[in-house]
Amino acid sequence: MILLTIAANLGVAVADFARAQFVLANSAEVGVPPSWLPLLGTLKAAGAVGLVLALLGLRPIGVAAAAGLVLFFIGAVAAHLRARVHHNIAVPAGYLALAAASLVFLLVQ
Repeated sequence: MILLTIAANLGVAVADFARAQFVLANSAEVGVPPSWLPLLGTLKAAGAVGLVLALLGLRPIGVAAAAGLVLFFIGAVAAHLRARVHHNIAVPAGYLALAAASLVFLLVQ
């Protein structure tokens, strides 16, 4: 689960940094300015790196990273709801589910 969360967040962070067309389109649809993409990509990448550190034995950092990703993707789901963009809300909800599952795994470990 944690490996999947790492891969998913690194992948979408790279897409944010590259300003991939699907990222620009989705951001515009939910009202996120393109100028925010480097920060959003950095936050996702930082969460993924924190989860890697958890796998290397630094569990408290992983817990913090997973909690940060949970909060991040709650915000992403909220942005979709606020903008009434429901056709692709499953995407941020899926990332939220991965982050939440990783957080639970690290907390019960």
